[in-house]
Amino acid sequence: MNIPADLKYTKDHEWVRIEGDTAIVGVTDFAQKELGDIVYVEIETEGEEIEAEEVFGTIEAVKTVSDLFMPVSGTVAKFNNDLEGAPETVNSDPYGAGWMIKITMSDSSQVDGLLSADEYQDLIG
Repeated sequence: MNIPADLKYTKDHEWVRIEGDTAIVGVTDFAQKELGDIVYVEIETEGEEIEAEEVFGTIEAVKTVSDLFMPVSGTVAKFNNDLEGAPETVNSDPYGAGWMIKITMSDSSQVDGLLSADEYQDLIG
């Protein structure tokens, strides 16, 4: 299981990469394996301010549809438009080209409440 140590994680299986006041968000390797073949990523919240733990979109796989949750409060600054034509990128490269959104954080101290790689590993067993 790939759990990069330089990222933060949520209990809902999103990963977060912090770059200044921007948080880049995607789903973890564990999540994409549990979901199976991803066929659609729907994010219609670009430009909206959303609170931490609120839904920012959905991810659809062959066997299920799951909500995506904001790891920190902020404005959805950018959606990875490449996922519209190639949602399977989330399966093949969840921590790279499969990123989903960029958030302009409204409270960067919320990052402290996210899980470390070791804590996330403990969560998923």
